[in-house]
Amino acid sequence: MSTGTTKLDVVVSDVVPVNELVTRFHFRRRDGELLPTFSGGAHVVVEMRDGERTRLNPYSLMGSPLDTREYTISVRRDDVGRGGSLFMHRSVKPGLEMVISYPVNLFSLDLRAKKHLMLAGGIGITPFMAQTAQLAGEGGNFELHYTCRTASLGTYADVLRERYGRRVRLYHDDLEERIDLDRLLSTQPLGTHLYVCGPAGMINWVRDRAASLGWPPETVHYEHFAAPQPGLPFDVTLAISGKTIRVGEQQSLLEAIEAAGVDPPYLCRGGVCGQCETNVISCDGKFIHNDHWLSEEEHRSGNKIMPCVSRFEGRSLVLER
Repeated sequence: MSTGTTKLDVVVSDVVPVNELVTRFHFRRRDGELLPTFSGGAHVVVEMRDGERTRLNPYSLMGSPLDTREYTISVRRDDVGRGGSLFMHRSVKPGLEMVISYPVNLFSLDLRAKKHLMLAGGIGITPFMAQTAQLAGEGGNFELHYTCRTASLGTYADVLRERYGRRVRLYHDDLEERIDLDRLLSTQPLGTHLYVCGPAGMINWVRDRAASLGWPPETVHYEHFAAPQPGLPFDVTLAISGKTIRVGEQQSLLEAIEAAGVDPPYLCRGGVCGQCETNVISCDGKFIHNDHWLSEEEHRSGNKIMPCVSRFEGRSLVLER
């Protein structure tokens, strides 16, 4: 793995089905020592060796930061994705030796806040499992609003209600229950920070309403790892390395660069952290930008690309790598 993502050798200690879509995975160090400390909102990158192919996917740590005997993640099965979640669900069993990164936190709590207002959608609940455990252990003030499709798909909803009672509010799409967002955002005490994790549409909705209601940008925190999307194969030349490589239909540009023996930096592999930002030397074609890092102006300029999640369609592309 690259800069900032040192490897940890782990063994899968348990695999627990949570509901029809979500499975929880437990990891312990192979040498039996404690795992590195982390804070609520951190993620690890899991290395999945599937035959000749290696996938590297980020997943939020959801255990208590007060207990580093093991790490836990939850993976939602995606039957039409690129195969990472299916590999985890079908091939990962207790006793399997795997490699993960050290924890990285791009969605940390701001402990200066007087109150923490948390909004989760679907599998976006996972970072809040660790964050609420951290705040509860420190006597922090928080409330969590969690929306899911049905009660049966409310991952860890029962656990959260049992732990925190009225500080947790649930909403079910099939019952047409909705967060009254404007009222919620308009009635918070001064010093409140807002955190949101879930589908892109939900994140954009919350961020837009918060901005409209005057929330300072530094008090609004969000996390959404974009998954690399499949697309037409394309060729790219790496100017510094002097290599021309082929990016496959189911392969990200970052994965293709790594397969060619080049080691670009990354922290998230989900278009969020900015570490793999790459300058474009020249191009003849169009970019398909899927990241959450570059501005719209930078997208339009065609001068930069985030190879972890974005693609290209056209005749030629030369990158500064």
